[in-house]
Amino acid sequence: MRLFWTAGILFFVLGMILQPRLAYEGAVFGLQIWWNIVFPSLLPFFIASELLMNFGFVHFLGVLLEPVMRPLFNVPGAGSLVMAIGYTSGYPTGALATARLRTLRLCTRVEAERLMAFTSNSSPLFMLVAVAVGMFHNPSLGPIIAGGHYLASLTLGLAMRFYGRGDREAAASPPDPAREGTFILKRAWQEMVRRQEQIKGSAGQIMGEAVKNSLQNLFNIGGFIILFAVLIRLLTRAGFIDLLAALLGKVLVPAGLNPAVLPALASGIFEMTTGTKLASEAPAPLAHRLAAAAAILAWSGLSVQAQAASVIAGTDIRMAPFLLARAAHAVLATLYTLAFLRLAAPVLFQAAQAPIPSPALPAVAWPACLASLLALATVLLAMIALGLVREIICLLTRAIRLIRI
Repeated sequence: MRLFWTAGILFFVLGMILQPRLAYEGAVFGLQIWWNIVFPSLLPFFIASELLMNFGFVHFLGVLLEPVMRPLFNVPGAGSLVMAIGYTSGYPTGALATARLRTLRLCTRVEAERLMAFTSNSSPLFMLVAVAVGMFHNPSLGPIIAGGHYLASLTLGLAMRFYGRGDREAAASPPDPAREGTFILKRAWQEMVRRQEQIKGSAGQIMGEAVKNSLQNLFNIGGFIILFAVLIRLLTRAGFIDLLAALLGKVLVPAGLNPAVLPALASGIFEMTTGTKLASEAPAPLAHRLAAAAAILAWSGLSVQAQAASVIAGTDIRMAPFLLARAAHAVLATLYTLAFLRLAAPVLFQAAQAPIPSPALPAVAWPACLASLLALATVLLAMIALGLVREIICLLTRAIRLIRI
C-alpha cells in the first residue's frame, strides 16, 4: 500500500513539474476558497466547540439529552453538541467534534463512529446560498437540496443505531443511585460544575488553547483543500476525469442518468465544490443536475474525507464506517431530493424561468458565519427544550401513578 502512495506522489510531483502554470492556478483557487469561505466560516465554530467542551457544557448536555439521543441514535447525550455543530456549520466540524468527544472519553469508539456517520453534513448556508442561488440561480431549489440532504442524514443516523450492537466498552461511569431521583436539569448542572472544578488553568489559558487548536486544524484543512484543488486540475488535464466519467457511465447511464452530468460526478468524487458547480452547469434536465449535486454534496469528496481522516488521526475511530456512510448518504440524498423535486415541481419550474445572477460563492463569509452561529444557538436551545419537555412528561407520569396508588 505504501508503494502505491509513493508512486502516486511521484506522479503528482511530475505533473506539477510538467504543468507548473496549471498547478499554480489550482493552488491559488484552493487558497481563495479556504481564505474567503472556509476560514471565516469554520473558525468561530471550532473555537466555540473547543470552549463548550473545555468548560463542561458538553457534560451538561450529556446528562440532559441522554434520554433523547440514546433511544433515537444509540449515542450518548453528549453527542447532541456534535449533532448541533455538524448540522449547522458543515464539513468537517462533525468529525472534529466527534474526535474531541472520543478524546474526552465521553463516548465509545463505536458510538463515535455512529456520530461521525450522520453528523458530517454540508453547511446549510452553502446549500441554500452558494449552490441554490449562486450555482443553480434558483433560490427555490435551496429547501429541496438542503431538505433532502438533512433528511438522508437523519435516516442514516436512525439506521446506524443498529451498528455495533455488540459494543461492550463502557461509555461512562454507572449512574449514581443517590442522584437518580434528582430533577434532570439539576443533575446536568451538577455534572457541568463538577467538570469545571477539575479544569486546570485560567479562563485566558483555556481560550488561548482553544484558539491555537482551532487555527492548527484550519491550517491542516487548508492544506488539503489546496492539495486537492491542484490534483483535480492535473487529473482533468491528464484525461483521468473523463476516463472516470466513462466508467461511471457504464453503470449510471443504463439506470437512466443523463450522460452530461457524468463529468460532474467524476469531479465530485475528488472535490465537492467543483463537482457541484459542474453539475449545475451541465446541459441536462433539472432533475438530473439536482440528483448529481445531491449525491456530490452527500459524498463530500475525497478532499473532505481526507480532512476528516486527519482530525481523527489521534483517536481509535475507524474510517471504514465513515466512508460507507458517505456512500449511503449520497444514495439516500439523491432519492429524497428527487422525491421533493417531484412534490414541488410546479413551483420550482415556474421559478426556474426567471434566473437571478449571483456569484457562485460569496466573496467573504463573515455574515454567513454569524447566521450559522445563530442557527447553532437555536438548535442547541431546541434540543435542551426537548430534553426538558421529556423530563417534565416523565415527572407528570410518575405523579399520576403515585396519585392512582
